[in-house]
This record gives sequence, structure tokens and C-alpha cells, in this order.
Amino acid sequence: MEASGAEFEGPLAQRGIGIIAPFDLALERELWRWAPMEVSLHLARTPYEPVPVSLEMAELVSATDHLQRATRDVLGVEPEVVAFLCSSGSFVHGVAYEAALCEAIRAAGAPDAVTTSGALAEAVRELGLTRMSVVTPYDEPLTRRLEEFLAELGVTVLHSQYLGLGGGIWKVNYRTVADLVMAADDPAAEAIFVSCTNLPTYDIIAPLERDLGKPVLTANQLTVWACLGRMDLPMVGPGSWLRGVFQEGVEPPPLPEVADPPDTIEEGAS
Repeated sequence: MEASGAEFEGPLAQRGIGIIAPFDLALERELWRWAPMEVSLHLARTPYEPVPVSLEMAELVSATDHLQRATRDVLGVEPEVVAFLCSSGSFVHGVAYEAALCEAIRAAGAPDAVTTSGALAEAVRELGLTRMSVVTPYDEPLTRRLEEFLAELGVTVLHSQYLGLGGGIWKVNYRTVADLVMAADDPAAEAIFVSCTNLPTYDIIAPLERDLGKPVLTANQLTVWACLGRMDLPMVGPGSWLRGVFQEGVEPPPLPEVADPPDTIEEGAS
């Protein structure tokens, strides 16, 4: 049987995203599930640090010299954008430091730069969010830094749920994460953000959004979404409120009507 010429025209022209991951990332497979077929993810890692997940680790993995070295490691495959895939490392010192991290990545030669917390900020602006709940695997001090970062963006955190883990975050099961999201929900919250790129979330986002009737935004989801937006590509996978933001002619569903916020903000709980 004679083969047609079309069979030999592939593969799709590859378009690349450079990913700078913390040394303990174990969810590469989840990242790939967000990307369309023509997109490849090229990973580099920050140096190993023998410390638990904490404020100290967030500061260590976000050192600009580490990010610039990792950026140069992936430039040979010509990524269109380089992302620092780390929530805590990009929110730990606030909005100005997040911007400085992007500038450091671009200064090392990246055509464009994204961080996970910067992607969160973009989603906050695109969706017009002002009141949110958050879920983290961190301890209380690191969770508070996330709340402070969101406050700089004009977002009030109504409720926080955190696990207080010092490591092994990728081993947390879906049921635990889903229970935390449900516990963190507040009638006045317009969305829920699940922090940490090492916390599994992919398969529970859609059912949680259906049950809660509001956006459930997660760290890996937002990072890939922001990168694809810079490449004029739509996001693959769950995230109905985000799907239409960068896809021409497709509008995301309207944000749900929410109750008035309470007089006092509930403290975070473990």
C-alpha cells in the first residue's frame, strides 16, 4: 500500500515553554496535561536545599541568580516564554519582588517571563476578583504571606485553609485537597485559589467548580494559562472561567453572584 505524502508532514511544529521548577517538584505530568499538542515544556530546576517547605525555602528557591542560571539552561531550545513555576517563591516578598523576578528572567535572555504568583495576579485582574478564599499546603506564616500578596492586589482573603506540611506535598491525595477547598469556601468569596505547584489538583477542578458554582484556580493551571496566553494559544483542561480569556471569540461564564462579605474575616485554620 502506497503511503500518502500527508503522513510524513508531521509532527506539529513545536512551540516551547521553559519551566524553572523548584528542586522538589514531582508533578511534571500534571503540567503536561494543561498544554496543547504543539507545546513542549522544557524544565530546569533550582538547586537542592536541605530545608523544609517554609519561608526560608521560598526565599532560597527564588534567588535571582538561581532563576537566571536556570533560564540560560533552557534557552538552547528557544522557548517563547520562561516561567518560574513556584507559588511561594514568587509571592514571598510581595508584588514588587514578583515583578523583579520576571525582570531577572528576561535579563538572562528569556523572550518573556511569567511566575505563578504573577499569573494569579493576571487572573485576579481578568476576572475582576476582590474577595477570595485560599487553600495551601504550607504552614501559617507562609500562608499569611500569600494573603498579604493578594491584599496588595486589592483582594480580601475571607478564609484560609492550610495543611502545615514541611515536605512531601505531591503525596497529598485528591480527597484531602477537595475537602480543604470545600472547607475554605465562603458565600462571599468570588473564587478559591489553591496554592503550590506541587499540590495535585487537575482532576478535581471541574467537579469542584460545578459543586461550588465559582472559579477554583490552581497554581499549575494558572502558570500554564498565562504562558499560553502569551503564545496566543488556548488552555487545555479544566478551568471554565479561564478558558475564554485568551481564546478569541469565546467568553468565560459570568462570575457567580455572591453574598455580602461578613463583618469580620475568619482566621485561617489548619
